[in-house]
Amino acid sequence: MDNSKIRKIGVLTSGGDAPGMNAAIRSVVRSCIFNNIIPVGIYRGYKGLVRKNFVTMQSHSVSKIIQLGGTILKSSRLPEFATDKLLRKMAIDNLREDLIDALVVIGGDGSFRGANLLSEEFGYPIVGIPGTIDNDIYGTDYTIGFDTAINTAMEAIDKIRDTADSHNHLFFVEVMGRDAGFIATYTAIATGAEATVIPEVHTSIESICTYMQTERRKNKTSGIVIVSEGSELGSAVEIAAKVNEILPDYKTRVTTLGHIQRGGSPSTRDRVLASLLGNYAVNALRDGKSGVMVGIKGGQVSYTPFKEACSRHNPIDANMLEIAKILSI
Repeated sequence: MDNSKIRKIGVLTSGGDAPGMNAAIRSVVRSCIFNNIIPVGIYRGYKGLVRKNFVTMQSHSVSKIIQLGGTILKSSRLPEFATDKLLRKMAIDNLREDLIDALVVIGGDGSFRGANLLSEEFGYPIVGIPGTIDNDIYGTDYTIGFDTAINTAMEAIDKIRDTADSHNHLFFVEVMGRDAGFIATYTAIATGAEATVIPEVHTSIESICTYMQTERRKNKTSGIVIVSEGSELGSAVEIAAKVNEILPDYKTRVTTLGHIQRGGSPSTRDRVLASLLGNYAVNALRDGKSGVMVGIKGGQVSYTPFKEACSRHNPIDANMLEIAKILSI
């Protein structure tokens, strides 16, 4: 297709919501309008593609949404989209029937796997924007939603610290990050946590207990252990129970922060990042790029093929882990 003749661009959000998705939608819509392209909102992700849940958007459609968490286009998960080619054919047929020339997909690696299939099988122009609080998408230094999530976690843990100190309790605080420990690592540094348990680093119950006993010898009578939900040792509840068996004199408590990390008004950093990536995505489609995720690496716009973005995860900087360890002494 002659990309200079793009007249309509669809935009959808898929998978887990992340603060800043609305800012990205707003940027895509207004960047389209600036370039005389009709923006089309697709509700409920890939389900909306299959069910043809489309609406033409105007500039006022995205007024006063930049500060909102969640996504005005709603989101959903459709795992069978990855295995059922008939569903994907229905989605493409719906796009073409509505004369939508290209698509912007805002989401994480699961969303990009679906986008990659549509791009490869049907040659359809698609560009992705990384929206996930986990910050684990390869090809960008930061994903939309991560900064807000770690600030939310930090504020909650600061409050927990007050109670931990008041009652001499050892708190195990579980944060999100099923496959990646970015949220746990960043919040551990920001809150001065005594220990961190993440999927990327092997940790034993015995080593946690030894560490806590060492801390007690320094007259530390309370503490915070941050646990990433994807820890090999299990949930924060399970870890706390195992530690209590070995250190019964410790008064342990557990807090799971859960979905509060995914909600709330996005931070300045997330709003700016989302606004930049939305504009870059529209420009990428206009320049003939497809099958890629747009991101920012070292302050510069980057384009990563969906296959690579889906198959690789951002590694945590070893220096961050070392600093978290040093500063907990």
